[in-house]
Amino acid sequence: MPKKLRKTLGDASALSTVALMRLIETQSKTTVANWTLDYAERNMLPLFEKHCPNDERPAHTIAAAREWLDGKVKLPYVKNIILNECHAAARELDDNPVAQAAARAIGQSAGSIHATPHSLGLYFYAAAAVAYDRLGLEAKKAEYDAVAEEVCADYTAALKVIAIEDESNPAQCKWRC
Repeated sequence: MPKKLRKTLGDASALSTVALMRLIETQSKTTVANWTLDYAERNMLPLFEKHCPNDERPAHTIAAAREWLDGKVKLPYVKNIILNECHAAARELDDNPVAQAAARAIGQSAGSIHATPHSLGLYFYAAAAVAYDRLGLEAKKAEYDAVAEEVCADYTAALKVIAIEDESNPAQCKWRC
């Protein structure tokens, strides 16, 4: 039987993570939300669908969050989908840590539409999803940590590509990690 796996990977006090948080704080809530949704759709959704090809709940969650950003739906509608579809899918996947972490990452990305700090949650869950997919469930901590750093670098690079210099309304973040 595999060892007990962590649900998230990454270190909140690592220099790379702190740099990511500082970069997030320079961007507006809308910029951050669009970045997280793009990242989740491009990187986490294919990973989830690889393991759960007939489960559309995470994809529906991304679509609902985008609808909110476009002003087409109210926040309670999206929150319901995040909790009762995406996070419900994750709760059902205890036997599949890759898909479970990917679903949680997607839920965090969608959650960033109302609370910017959820954007960091996407990183921690994405690191777990990528590491468990790439290395399996029996790797050493140092190997998982290396993948987490790689995911942090990729995630940060994705934000740098779309970051708006001197954005006028930067997000207010209270990091609880």
